[in-house]
Amino acid sequence: MRKMINKIRSDENGAVTVDWVVLTAAIVGLAVALILALKTGAVGTSAGVEGFLTNYEF
Repeated sequence: MRKMINKIRSDENGAVTVDWVVLTAAIVGLAVALILALKTGAVGTSAGVEGFLTNYEF
């Protein structure tokens, strides 16, 4: 029984998986933050363009 427990404790295959999961979650989180930041700027810019085109005289 001790031999089996020591074997499980020394096995590092799961640690690599955990590393990849954490890295992937960080990348997804940064991508979401970037999208939200760009969305805010795009909404402001489109509102300015809309105001300009609405008041433009042809």
